[in-house]
Amino acid sequence: MSPVLSGVLQLLALMVALGLVYRPLGDYMAGVYSSPKHLRVEKWIYRAVGANPATQMRWPAYLRGVLGFSLVSVLFLYAMQRVQGSLPGSLGFASIDPDQAFNTAASFVANTNWQSYYGEQAMGHVVQTGGLAVQNFLSAAVGMAVAVALVRGFARHRTGELGNFWADLVRGTIRILLPIALISAVLLVACGAIQNFAGIHEVGQFMGGSQQWNGGAVASQEAIKELGTNGGGYFNANSAHPFENPNGLSNLLEIFLILVIPLSLTRTFGRMTGSVKQGYAILGAMVTIWIVFTALMMWTEFHHGGPAFELAGGATEGKETRFGIGASSIFGVATTLTSTGAVNSFFSSYTGFGGGIALLGMQLGEIAPGGVGSGLYGILIMAVIAVFLAGLMVGRTPEYLGKKIGTREIKFAACYILITPALVLCFTGVSMVLGTPVNSLTNSGAHGFSEILYAYTSGANNNGSAFAGLNADTQWFNTTIGLAMLLGRFLPMVFVLALAGALAEQKPVPMTAGTLRTDKPLFSGLLVGTIMIVAGLTYFPALALGPLAEGLAS
Repeated sequence: MSPVLSGVLQLLALMVALGLVYRPLGDYMAGVYSSPKHLRVEKWIYRAVGANPATQMRWPAYLRGVLGFSLVSVLFLYAMQRVQGSLPGSLGFASIDPDQAFNTAASFVANTNWQSYYGEQAMGHVVQTGGLAVQNFLSAAVGMAVAVALVRGFARHRTGELGNFWADLVRGTIRILLPIALISAVLLVACGAIQNFAGIHEVGQFMGGSQQWNGGAVASQEAIKELGTNGGGYFNANSAHPFENPNGLSNLLEIFLILVIPLSLTRTFGRMTGSVKQGYAILGAMVTIWIVFTALMMWTEFHHGGPAFELAGGATEGKETRFGIGASSIFGVATTLTSTGAVNSFFSSYTGFGGGIALLGMQLGEIAPGGVGSGLYGILIMAVIAVFLAGLMVGRTPEYLGKKIGTREIKFAACYILITPALVLCFTGVSMVLGTPVNSLTNSGAHGFSEILYAYTSGANNNGSAFAGLNADTQWFNTTIGLAMLLGRFLPMVFVLALAGALAEQKPVPMTAGTLRTDKPLFSGLLVGTIMIVAGLTYFPALALGPLAEGLAS
């Protein structure tokens, strides 16, 4: 079987698997967030934190819950790293330096999981399982809660109430993430991923010296890392490491986990708003971008010119032979079109255009299908922009799901889409001007610029993958990327919840003959076009200096 055919068949198998679970999982999540009942374990948690799950919150109260909980999470994870040397199960590793501890705490709480350290050489079992893995669950649940709050904003009328943050957080964790992660961890162990609390041990001689490995609860962390679109690896090689991702079957399972909740949330959106077709329209836009990006990535990695590429059958550098170019391309697009950031190959070794596709996937806002929760609220913001543009073209007041998109709503949406590009471009520009950050580059020219552009794009978009080649473990990068991650995660949530509150206060607008039908393929196409135009106008100059220049020169 040819490598190209193998990649296509894997893509088709993945699409079938996602299609089979789309409806039941989407309906189940809609039921979870709409149910008036609370499980016994959930009631225990509410008592422990002093929360009343029956209290309905307006958007400022909901936002205070999100920010307050996330602040406590950052402080807790920071403290764990700073005292790691005194904790049991630390494997003899020292406490983490302040700047790196801040970067890592910000990273995992912001659902970014950017790592400027070697996981197997820095973090012991307690920090890995009690700190990082816990935040993999909680940060994903926060994103889902904010998305559900926005959906309620569209679904509710004449009230500013968006639900209860604590109830949404607990339900998302207990009823959705934990059960799926548990089953997925067992499947990964069956595929060959490790799950233990072994210490450091020698495994033989390597280049004249002994080679050492440490064990860990890898399968359980790998499951939630992909399911929650987190991305941080137990080992530095991430999902290219055989302990995390042993074979082709585990690779497909991990891609499935990355995509399954973000895609299924469109069904949840349709059910909660009372129009399943609206969910299908959003799904159509997501899937169109995902398939096009995957096809382009496979094409540029398989067919890039040059005698070395032709002899090797494609751009094989930096890719695991047990996966090949096809599976690596599918995985790479899935992680950069979501906020996952896990890698089973290294983007710095991709062709110039291949690296540009990964960059652009994040710069779209990671909305095809995007992160757990963040992908849905991100594409709904773009849907508001698309409806507004359509209204300008036909001379009507724009409406979406029976809600008027007026001055206040479009200001919130515009602020949302401006935050991340401002963070990415400003931090990249300052880093290129200053002398010290540039010294962290392994490569010069267009590729070196892409390394820094990729780092801040990954951080501000809460992705977490890296272009490699950049030494990010410096005070400058640890601090600035940490700030980019926090601001890129929580500032957009302010405007998402403000928009949700504004929409929930409106009374429903009846549909007329002139109303734009947002449940049709035409709207899906308009939405895709809006996404590409906004991202293209924003990032094209930076892309032209980096991956496009490198790709045209090769």
